[in-house]
Amino acid sequence: MRYDDFRRSDDIEDRRGDDGGGMGGGFGMPMGGGGLGIGTIIVLGLVGYAFGIDPRILIGGAEILTGGGSQAPSYQTDRRSGKTGAPTDEMGSMISGILGEIDDRWSEIFKASGQSYSGPRIVLFRNATNGGRCGMAQSAMGPFYCPPDRQIFLDTGFFRQVETRFHGCSGNACKFTAAYIIAHEAGHHIQNLLGILPRVTRLQQQAGNKAEANALQVKVELQADCLSGVWVNREAKKRPGFLEAGDIDAALTTATAIGDDTLQRQATGRVVPDSFTHGSAAQRKQWFMTGYQQGTVQACNTFGSGAM
Repeated sequence: MRYDDFRRSDDIEDRRGDDGGGMGGGFGMPMGGGGLGIGTIIVLGLVGYAFGIDPRILIGGAEILTGGGSQAPSYQTDRRSGKTGAPTDEMGSMISGILGEIDDRWSEIFKASGQSYSGPRIVLFRNATNGGRCGMAQSAMGPFYCPPDRQIFLDTGFFRQVETRFHGCSGNACKFTAAYIIAHEAGHHIQNLLGILPRVTRLQQQAGNKAEANALQVKVELQADCLSGVWVNREAKKRPGFLEAGDIDAALTTATAIGDDTLQRQATGRVVPDSFTHGSAAQRKQWFMTGYQQGTVQACNTFGSGAM
């Protein structure tokens, strides 16, 4: 991926200089009904390393968004204020550039449909940090989008985990994998702006069982994969030299590595589709490619006609 000519976004808060200390301990996910079995908890621990919306919000039935049920504590203020603006180090500069291009392409898409667009903020951190209305942000959770604050939380060490722990990319192609991951999180922001996340929250709360709620969550995640593909399509048209050989393959390899079936097989040796929250490896690849090949939001209707 060539990103030297990307527009750098200033909508970055860099807390990587903080050590994450003094923020208090961790806390459990909100759990409804009879709670989760130890096998499911192990799987969710691995899924926490895969990217998506903070699992405390949607896997648990989205109580944080609505204020009902069990809720993780909120950290409204941080003891230290991170630096704002485009970082100057190589990793930070790349992330700033990716966000700048994501914002520019989605601004164009929204404008074409007569809508206004306001981008998310990315909070960079190491180990742990204040997650605002989504509680504590911790490295083990992986990157996540916090809908109430419209912020993406990202420990940059996760990209190394994708390469070494998940074997989701290698070498220079990992740069594009980083772009795919950030674009996926930005896809959740698009869903938030379009009102999809609140509607899914209501449907999850009305679901008759955990399997139905999980199925809705899978549709959310697959749609975010598709929307990331839409951005890649638009960016490639805007900047023909943006993609390099092996980049799309790297994204597909990453999608395979963090598919629910792959993670479950690694964790427990078996696959339980009813407990999927992000989609299978095949589904994630399919929907990313749908967005990439068609390049429209309309192509990303993972919910089916009339479902939303």
